[in-house]
Amino acid sequence: MHETVAILVGAGRGERLGAGAPKAFVPLAGEPMLARAARALTASSAVHGLVAVVPAEKSEEARALLGSAGKLRGVAAGGARRQDSVQAGLALLGGAFDGVVLVHDAARPFVDTPLVEAVAAAAWRTGAAIPVLPLTDTVKRVSAGRVGGTVDRRELGAAQTPQGFRMEVLRRAYAAAFGDGVEVTDEAAAVERIGAPVEAVPGSPRNRKITGPDDLAWAEWALGAGGGDRVGTGFDVHRLVPGRPLMLGGVHVPHDRGLQGHSDGDCVIHALCDALLGAAAAGDMGQHFPSDDARWRDAPSLVFLERVVEVVAERGFAIGNVDLTVIAERPRLSAHAGAMREALGRALRQPAEAVSVKLKSADGLGALGAGEGIAAQAAVILKARRA
Repeated sequence: MHETVAILVGAGRGERLGAGAPKAFVPLAGEPMLARAARALTASSAVHGLVAVVPAEKSEEARALLGSAGKLRGVAAGGARRQDSVQAGLALLGGAFDGVVLVHDAARPFVDTPLVEAVAAAAWRTGAAIPVLPLTDTVKRVSAGRVGGTVDRRELGAAQTPQGFRMEVLRRAYAAAFGDGVEVTDEAAAVERIGAPVEAVPGSPRNRKITGPDDLAWAEWALGAGGGDRVGTGFDVHRLVPGRPLMLGGVHVPHDRGLQGHSDGDCVIHALCDALLGAAAAGDMGQHFPSDDARWRDAPSLVFLERVVEVVAERGFAIGNVDLTVIAERPRLSAHAGAMREALGRALRQPAEAVSVKLKSADGLGALGAGEGIAAQAAVILKARRA
């Protein structure tokens, strides 16, 4: 049967959370994580059915919570280990099922439909796929309280769920793990053991696992007051130099000099990117597009903006409005403001009316007033997408 069924694993006791209840049944803004995660999975038309795995004594409560979803195939009692719980879910599906299984943690209630569908599609295509989030922190090798070296993070990633598999691949991998007496921390590890390929799909920072009290506080914040409007500001300034085209707001402005920089030097877009990243608490331009990375040499800054828009969306925000101020003594920019609004609106996936571009001079004061450079300020509002 050409179906995709999600196994929602929520059998953990949640001792680290310290909430006095199995983790999947801990409420977030009044709704148990299990119910939130189930709704997120079944919101996708690519998911045809749902199996929940919970502590045995919570089976009836789970049926009551999830029965109205319409896609519930059944509730299974979990085991002592993760693989025992997943195996219980597979057993409930039965031997005749030969579609794709998505195994998802109930403790990841913020998963979104695009990620679910990307993993499902990759699993159908290659047999196994998982979402992976690149590591942003420097990684150290530590032994006995001492740092033994720095690990190259470029080949490392943090695994998320849902993890997707063709049923025959996962059955074979689990049979080998159980037969060899091996405990695996996730399903992909079992599949890796049998030498089957696992495709990496880009994960999402918002798809965070709720493990400890700090995670729970973050989740409540994201759903409550912290999920309201967010304001960000940005500033950038570049020197004008001969031999470079002048790019401002994604528009080529005729001039005898251009802005110095590792990329195309578009200070308007750089200020805007920093404002967006700041409002989303997602770092800054230097972290995402370091100047020592050859990939960004002379790169059009619109590429940066398009990626930053994706980061903002991944963190659960929508762009409200953008207000930009460009400070330039020369050249005169009034004829180009409309084109800037149009170019920026396209990159932001917003109408030009959501973008304001104001033009100022420095009245002959300082380096900007002497025409030695151009500066830009940006202010943005992000609106939270409620989970």
